[in-house]
Amino acid sequence: MPYKHEEIRTRIEKLFTENSGRYGYRRIQVLLRKEGIRISEKVVRRVMQGSNLIVIGKKKRKYSSYKGEAMPGADNLIERDFQAESPNTKWLTDITEFAIPAGKIYLSPIIDCFDGLITSWSISTSPDADLVNSMLDRAIETLKEGEKPLVHSDRGCHYRWPGWLSRMEIKGLRRSMSKKACTPDNAACEGFFGRLKNEMFYDRSWIGVSIDKFINVLDDYMVWYNERRIKLSLGGMSPLEYRRSLGLAA
Repeated sequence: MPYKHEEIRTRIEKLFTENSGRYGYRRIQVLLRKEGIRISEKVVRRVMQGSNLIVIGKKKRKYSSYKGEAMPGADNLIERDFQAESPNTKWLTDITEFAIPAGKIYLSPIIDCFDGLITSWSISTSPDADLVNSMLDRAIETLKEGEKPLVHSDRGCHYRWPGWLSRMEIKGLRRSMSKKACTPDNAACEGFFGRLKNEMFYDRSWIGVSIDKFINVLDDYMVWYNERRIKLSLGGMSPLEYRRSLGLAA
């Protein structure tokens, strides 16, 4: 029996929703075949991609901002030493992507190696220069006189663009970059992304959640992480509680 394209799309979306976003295109095709609708996996996959039907909890390939070596990079000065004796001496940064049915969202944080405090972060639907530059601007505002942290990143294009480079130069901040495609070089930041996604993203259904709502949930998590999420390495305190115990925060 022939079906119009929109009828197929509507049925695929309904089957996806009925199964809580857990079925990929192969299982959706099986369900369609049981209903007498015979279309190829290729068509089902294309329709699902076009409708942004993404399997909940499926770990996607890490977002990469690497665009080659057109702009100058920096040496790896941190050398996988993610320990710091005081705040604002070593900062880590990277970008991670969240794909939900409503679209894609990008998070760019700066993490302090001293205690894991998220010094600042930006959330956007576009992994553009403003995402990282606005984050860096807010982080710089937290610095006290004479504080010039080493800022470590991957080799992404964001950390080579003029806006980032000029901010670093004006404030006298040092740059450090991982080697190409070497995840362990920024392991502490990757570890944060893993905890974040395990605790608030994976194994949850985001069907029907708008981009704005998701951004609010993500932003709330970041605040909770700083203020309330306890770390055994900090004696069972959150990063902010730890700083308060040391007289480093109000």
